[in-house]
Amino acid sequence: MNQILNNFNSKKNIKSAIGIIPVTSNIKNNPQNYNNNNMKNSDNTFTLNCHKISRYKIQFLISIIVLFIAISLLISNIYSYIQKENVSKNLLNAISITRLYSNNNDYTTLDMKESQNSNALNSNNTTKTNINNTGDPFVIGIIQIDKINVNYPILSKTTRELLKVSLCRYAGPMPNQVGNLCIAGHNLVDYKLFSRLNEIKLKDIIKIYDLNGNMKEYEVFKKYEVIPTDLSCLSQNTNGEKVITLLTCNNVNGKRLIVAAKENKK
Repeated sequence: MNQILNNFNSKKNIKSAIGIIPVTSNIKNNPQNYNNNNMKNSDNTFTLNCHKISRYKIQFLISIIVLFIAISLLISNIYSYIQKENVSKNLLNAISITRLYSNNNDYTTLDMKESQNSNALNSNNTTKTNINNTGDPFVIGIIQIDKINVNYPILSKTTRELLKVSLCRYAGPMPNQVGNLCIAGHNLVDYKLFSRLNEIKLKDIIKIYDLNGNMKEYEVFKKYEVIPTDLSCLSQNTNGEKVITLLTCNNVNGKRLIVAAKENKK
């Protein structure tokens, strides 16, 4: 009796085992359907892989295009600043040549019209639109700071385009006159213009040349930073002294770096 029950249970277990693997029986019964399903799954997998590869290719191409545009803009900006720097140097040379060969000491005739006739301004049309209507000459003097290798003409007024060319008078009188001559300049990453102004220390010397060729030395007595809306540094209350104030941006904190110097009468 026990043997019969054992045989029955064995058959029942075998049937149960067969029942849990219907795929095998389906393969045996319908091999064609299995092959079709397998092919469909393979096709779907291949299609998904193709889509992924195409998406990666598109992303790669877009990245290359963006990178190319960024590099092109960077090169264009660098070239533009180099051209503006050359204009500044040519203006400086024009002043020196005029001073050297003139029969008199009046250099106020170096106005915008003469500057436009120079090779520098013929090669760059942007400065032609910045004619100074105040009656002052286009270039009003020269600033030299040997410590930070600054040697630029001082342009008579400040505009966005002129700031790309040289240092500009932001407020105040003509060079070496009583009052507070405020000179603004960009803080660039290539050590041009006022990019090294932060290296100036108290008692450092700044040289200012006027258009008559007269040079006066100014000694730094104050260095500080202000928020952009603080214009107190432009005050013309100098108690009859000759003062210069240099202004540039702090590219880190967004404030304005101010360096003030007064005439060294020693």
